[in-house]
Amino acid sequence: MIQENKVKKEKAILVGCQLPNEDDERFTYSMEELASLTNTAQGEVLLSATQKRPRFHPATYIGKGKLEELEALAEELEPDVIIFNNELTPSQIRNLSAHFEAKVIDRTQLILDIFAQRAKSREGKLQVELAQLQYALPRLVGQGHALSRLGGGIGTRGPGETKLETDRRHIRSRIDEIKQQLSIIVQHRKRYRERRKENNVFQVSIVGYTNAGKSTIFNRLTAADTFEQNLLFATLDPTTRRMQLPCGYTVLLTDTVGFIQDLPTSLVAAFRSTLEEVNEADFILHVIDSSDANYAGHEQTVTALLNEMEVEHISSLTVYNKRDIQHPSFLPTPKGESVIISAFDPGDLEHLKNKIEEEMIRLMNPYYAEIPASEGKLLSLLKTDTVLKHIIFNEETGLYECSGYVFSNSPLNGPIKKYTTRKGTEE
Repeated sequence: MIQENKVKKEKAILVGCQLPNEDDERFTYSMEELASLTNTAQGEVLLSATQKRPRFHPATYIGKGKLEELEALAEELEPDVIIFNNELTPSQIRNLSAHFEAKVIDRTQLILDIFAQRAKSREGKLQVELAQLQYALPRLVGQGHALSRLGGGIGTRGPGETKLETDRRHIRSRIDEIKQQLSIIVQHRKRYRERRKENNVFQVSIVGYTNAGKSTIFNRLTAADTFEQNLLFATLDPTTRRMQLPCGYTVLLTDTVGFIQDLPTSLVAAFRSTLEEVNEADFILHVIDSSDANYAGHEQTVTALLNEMEVEHISSLTVYNKRDIQHPSFLPTPKGESVIISAFDPGDLEHLKNKIEEEMIRLMNPYYAEIPASEGKLLSLLKTDTVLKHIIFNEETGLYECSGYVFSNSPLNGPIKKYTTRKGTEE
C-alpha cells in the first residue's frame, strides 16, 4: 500500500490595510500576491480582511473596530496563522499577538519562510539565516519562548544579564559569524567571475519578477534541471550553465532569484552577493509574465530594482513570456528591444536565441582576415571564440577568407589583425 506524504497546510487569515496613496488596483494585486505567497509557503487562505485607513494604527496596524471583527473571525475559523500584508513593528506584533491564539506574522516573515524552504546551497542558507536574524533582533521583546533556544544557559550570561540581553548577544554574535562566512563565499564567487572574464566568456543573466518563467526558459535553453514550478520564489540559488547560440558561439546563462514588489530592504541586502551576478553580466534578459494582469507593475518593479543596482549601462532584451496564455489586455512596452515567446515552444526559443545572438553581435567588432591553412589552431578558435559568419577556401591564394565578429577585448584581435587585408579594411 502506497502512503502519500502530504504536507499539512496551515490555515491562514490575510489582513491588509489600504492607505490613501495606494490605488485600488495596486492594493488588490498586493493582496492577491500575499495569497500566492501563502500558497507557496504551504498555507491555505481561509479569507482576506481589508480596511481603508489614513495611516497604519501605530499600536495594532488596523483600527479598533476591524480588530474586534478579526478577533471574532479568528474565534470562529480557528486559523493557525494571521498574516499581515505590511511589515509590522515590534510593538504591533506584541500587541496583536495578545489578541489572537494564532501566530501573527507579516509579509516579510512569510517571504523569509519561503526563502528558508527554497535555499539549497550553503550560501543561500546563510543568506536566509542572516535576513531572519536581522529581522528578529529588534523584535525580541514580547516573543515569549520563541527564541529561548538561542540562550546558552550556564556560562554565557554576564553579571546581571537578562534573558533578553543574552538572546540579543547570541543573535549579534551569529550575525557577525554569518557575515564572515558570506564574505569568504563572496570572494570565491568574485574570483570565479574574474576567471570567466579572463576567459572572455559572454555572460547573460536572466532577471524578472518571481514566477515569470525564468527557470523554465533557462532549463529549455541550456538543458539544465533547475527547479521550476508555478510558485513564487521557486528559484533562490543562482545557477549558471553553458548555452550554444545558432552561430555556434557558446555563452554562459545565469538564472537568478526573482524580484517582488515591496521586497524588504533586509532581504535585498542579504542577497546582495547573489544579485552581483547581474552586475557582472554582459547582457540581461528581463523576463515578464504576459499572462499576469499586473505585468506592467511587475516590469516597473524589476526595472526600478535594476536601476538601484546601477546596471543601466548593460545591454538588455525584454522577453514577454507565456504567449500561449497571454492576458487579454497585454500590450508590450513600446521602448527598447523585446520578443514575445512561450517557453514551451521550440520555435520561440530558437527565435530568442537568434535575438540574443543579434544583440551580442551589436556589442562586437566586425573582422575580415585571410588566414593560411597552416594556422589550424587559429581557424579552430575563430569557430569557437568569435561569431564566424563566412569561411571560404581560396584555391588560387591557398588562404581561408574569414569574416565575422569579435569582442574588442578578445586575445584573438592580435592574430586576426596580423592577417587582416586591405580588402577586409575596405569592407
